[in-house]
Amino acid sequence: MQTSVIFATSHGTTQKVAEKIREHIGETNCAIYNLKDNPSIDLSNYQRVIIGGSIYTGTMQKKVKEFCNANIEKLIEKSLGLFICGMNEPAFEEELKNAFPEKLLEHASSKKAVGGEFVMEKLNFFEKLIVKKVSGVKESVSKLDFDKIRQLVSETE
Repeated sequence: MQTSVIFATSHGTTQKVAEKIREHIGETNCAIYNLKDNPSIDLSNYQRVIIGGSIYTGTMQKKVKEFCNANIEKLIEKSLGLFICGMNEPAFEEELKNAFPEKLLEHASSKKAVGGEFVMEKLNFFEKLIVKKVSGVKESVSKLDFDKIRQLVSETE
């Protein structure tokens, strides 16, 4: 089954997840697309599509929302997986619900919050200030859930 993993990332964590998904599927059957570099993707060659992005202040990245809204009808014809990256675990369920159009959430065979990272070296001054103030984190931390990433892949087969 040919798979497309489509994502947006600000500091690289969502790309890391996309690459891990491709590793589980196999490089010959999986293409990954960063929406920053590929805002329009021809989905016709893919039977499975997995879409994800990071959550900032409770909101999915704009490029992911725009892509999903522009391609809803094509996406509901595919085996579909959806994921978010974020660090606010108590809010994961609500953030996931708000990240994607309802029609896609209803169609998707897998919807996962796969955790996230604070990579302090990649944050600008204001981002560091906000992270320190809101979360109390002062150094880089990774809370990616690799089991959920594996589940996402297996549930969309």
